[in-house]
Amino acid sequence: MRLRFDVEWRITLATAVLFPLLISLGFWQLDRAAEKQQLEAEWAQRQSAPPVALSALRDRDADELVYRGVRLQGEFLEGRYLLLDNRVRQGRFGYEVVGVMTLEDGGLALVNRGWLAGDPARRELPDVAWPAGTVTLDGHLYRSPGEPYLLGEQDFSGEWPLVIQALDIDAIAARLREAYSAELFPLEVRMAAGQPGALLTDWQVVNASPAKHRGYAVQWFSMAAVLVLFWLLRNSNLWSLIRNRRTP
Repeated sequence: MRLRFDVEWRITLATAVLFPLLISLGFWQLDRAAEKQQLEAEWAQRQSAPPVALSALRDRDADELVYRGVRLQGEFLEGRYLLLDNRVRQGRFGYEVVGVMTLEDGGLALVNRGWLAGDPARRELPDVAWPAGTVTLDGHLYRSPGEPYLLGEQDFSGEWPLVIQALDIDAIAARLREAYSAELFPLEVRMAAGQPGALLTDWQVVNASPAKHRGYAVQWFSMAAVLVLFWLLRNSNLWSLIRNRRTP
């Protein structure tokens, strides 16, 4: 008995549509894995260098500064801070606390102190304590690698503290410039652990590891292979040939 085909057009059409889609999703996950691996490599390289004074980086291209270790000295503006909403740690609801620091050598900077637990019922905002006077601290520069997902339009004109979903440096800079006639550094500073005023600073370079993306790619490719196998079994006598070969 030879292999014969009797093509069923509906299954063939569905396979022709789904197969390239599954393959493209697999390669997309491989691309994401490569991007995440590159981010982790940049993080490791820039974190190995000693921290640089923030004032020395004002005129540098922002793309070159992401993850760079920095040291800054200044004083947090009393009552002027932002709460990044819906930040969950180990299943607990909370916020990331971002203070506005006036720098000793001029200008302002947004300093992310880390995560703080919040009221799950959202009845009250957390009581945030701040270090008094001038402080010197280390951290690293950060910018979100992509556009953040927003549930709605953000309002930066309300009363302090501002509860927002994601940092919009330009919008915050415009408000601070109007109030303090000072320029805001164009990147967020994420505080290192153990610094004055640091909260929970379990910073993650990427939200999903390269290995996880590669695992997703394997799943998409496997689904494509199963789809082809199903098409082959449905449109040919391959299964009969296999059964006859296994049966004496």
